[in-house]
Amino acid sequence: MRASRLALVGLAAVTLLLSACTSDTPTDSAPPGDTPPQTADGEWFVRADYDQQLAQRSMTPEGDAAKPWLQAIEPEWIDTAKFKKDGGDATLCFSNASISNPWRVTGWITMQQQVEVLKQSGDIGEFRVSDAGDDDNKQISDIQAFVEADDCDSIIISPSTTATLTPAVQAACDSGVPVVVFDRGVQTDCAVTYIHPIGGYAFGADAAEFLVKNLEPGKKVLALRILPGVDVLENRWAAAQEIFKGSGIEVLGNEFTGGDGAKIKDIVSQYLQRGDVDGIWMDAGDGAVAALEAFEDAGKPYPVFSGEDELTFMRKWKETGIKAIAPVYSNFQWRTPILAATMILKGEKVPAEWVLPQAPITDADLDDYLARNADMPSLHYAKFGGEDLPGFPDAWKDR
Repeated sequence: MRASRLALVGLAAVTLLLSACTSDTPTDSAPPGDTPPQTADGEWFVRADYDQQLAQRSMTPEGDAAKPWLQAIEPEWIDTAKFKKDGGDATLCFSNASISNPWRVTGWITMQQQVEVLKQSGDIGEFRVSDAGDDDNKQISDIQAFVEADDCDSIIISPSTTATLTPAVQAACDSGVPVVVFDRGVQTDCAVTYIHPIGGYAFGADAAEFLVKNLEPGKKVLALRILPGVDVLENRWAAAQEIFKGSGIEVLGNEFTGGDGAKIKDIVSQYLQRGDVDGIWMDAGDGAVAALEAFEDAGKPYPVFSGEDELTFMRKWKETGIKAIAPVYSNFQWRTPILAATMILKGEKVPAEWVLPQAPITDADLDDYLARNADMPSLHYAKFGGEDLPGFPDAWKDR
């Protein structure tokens, strides 16, 4: 997966232009049972990566299942001896895209709690943080400031967008400081390790496969998307398109919502005024309840639904008994870059691409995850992975 991203650099500007459209004109679906032609590789769809991620969903990760943030799927271990720092007490510098949505807020709390543990152990002396507020230019400046300060033992980056942040990440790598990238990718393999759950293809496929399985051919699906230009989100939609193609499902449109609940409700209401919507596919669960409320307001039956492991949605799922699935982009990944950075500074091996497990929550385990998170606030994410940290549960409850 790492090498294939390099070929995409020159296409970034094209994507941003194409992504400005907020809906697609529906096209006729292939008859059920027909084999659709294979999609050609493009900026956000690489067949080899897609096939690999879908296969990785059924693979058993290496490592302790009780610590999924340290597990790895198909790891290629690399030597980090050249980065070994004697004495511990490291200065870690973190450039964060933002904490602009509940998923990121939940992860940020988990990360801070992991940092506190490693400060107590003496592995971390100082943890410096910059937040770009989803502004690419701000994040580029933040990373440049860390590089120019020349006193970070490791730089951790969660990129705002994929192509635009690539040169800044490359510059950080060129400084000689070990760089750790996580969550969203960039179009360079220079980081010591790139940490992420299986990926956007797997998320999008989990959601689309569920809808195809639970809807008859000819039924209509509306896709709700957050924003364009981010690899994990674009990959989710690319996987969904691949699965919907030839299924007999009609995709009414795909709409960018910014994760805004009011906008989601308005978009869904407009589609319901035009006719039936039988299924909702989302590339992230923010605002899922707002979509369901649009059906309630219109007096329409609930759709088959793919959301995410945010508790607002999961509790609504339980309350209404809808047919649903919660794909997961494992929030516990926010622990891994902190642990990876300290491992690198100890000269320990890490995976070049650290692929974490990513299993959706289904109706079979809904009650279990609701019980585990019974005291957590609505905007919390069920697979946050912080139950063993000293701040549990108050740090996540008192956000």
